[in-house]
Amino acid sequence: MNSAEYVGKYIEQLKGSGVPLSEAAWKAALACVGWAYVFGARGQYCTPANRRARYSDEHPAIKTSCKNYNGSGSSGCSGCKWYPQDKLTRMFDCRGFNYWILLQVFGWELQGAGCTSQWNNSANWREKGSVADGIPRDVIVCLFYEDKKDKRVMAHTGLYYNGETCECSSGVQHSKSLGKKWTKWAVPACVDGVIPPPDPGTKPTLRRGDKGAYVTLAQTELKNKGYDLGKCGVDGDFGRATEAAVKQLQKDAGLVQDGVIGPRTWAVLDSSEPVQLYKVIVPHLTASEADALMEKYPTAYKEMEG
Repeated sequence: MNSAEYVGKYIEQLKGSGVPLSEAAWKAALACVGWAYVFGARGQYCTPANRRARYSDEHPAIKTSCKNYNGSGSSGCSGCKWYPQDKLTRMFDCRGFNYWILLQVFGWELQGAGCTSQWNNSANWREKGSVADGIPRDVIVCLFYEDKKDKRVMAHTGLYYNGETCECSSGVQHSKSLGKKWTKWAVPACVDGVIPPPDPGTKPTLRRGDKGAYVTLAQTELKNKGYDLGKCGVDGDFGRATEAAVKQLQKDAGLVQDGVIGPRTWAVLDSSEPVQLYKVIVPHLTASEADALMEKYPTAYKEMEG
């Protein structure tokens, strides 16, 4: 287990090395593996005094897991697993771990006293989504899962980076795979640059009202194929204009025009070949009748003869 002194120096080295800050944050998180869980802690030194300051009857493990709980300071901690080589470590709860890592690497504070308040604060996040729909790669991500009895409540949080997780539950722990418990993800607002699309795999069905990385991907492909997305353009928000563009794509491709992006519509969007367009001649229309048709089919164009 690393000491707090070692991790502090390591983080400064990472920040000065030129590696992307998300990668630096992930390596910093891994350097903390083994440090203690203490409810209400956000990176304070692991000492009996700091543990006592966070004791509550709801979390008595602070007493039972600390042999020197009644001591006067870290001098009484020799031999404790959280005091390796007689050097201080730090302690966290789950949301405090995320907070401390982002603060140390990005110099940015994640707001909220608990998992639920963190998740519900829109200022905290650049983007949010469901784990079932895939998680962005190459950026540090905060994971959450909902309380089984009340899905409005987030029961736990941790960090994710390219398929692996690091969380503070019964101490800071690392997993090389994504566990089934995680249900939500959010990219912190401090993350700069373009957020890559979610992990490859089965793409979700999208419809009006959806938001997120897959909507951005679909809008980009629609735009690249020449479909009008309205004044908002590629914004990650599946609104009226995007729905109209999807329906026109489906019409051009001979699909059911329901405005929903399912497997068949994704296949058309992902195809490298442009969608085939058709020319329909409607004889004997007046200019006003042609204009009325154009209003009904806003992505069509007209050629008037005579």
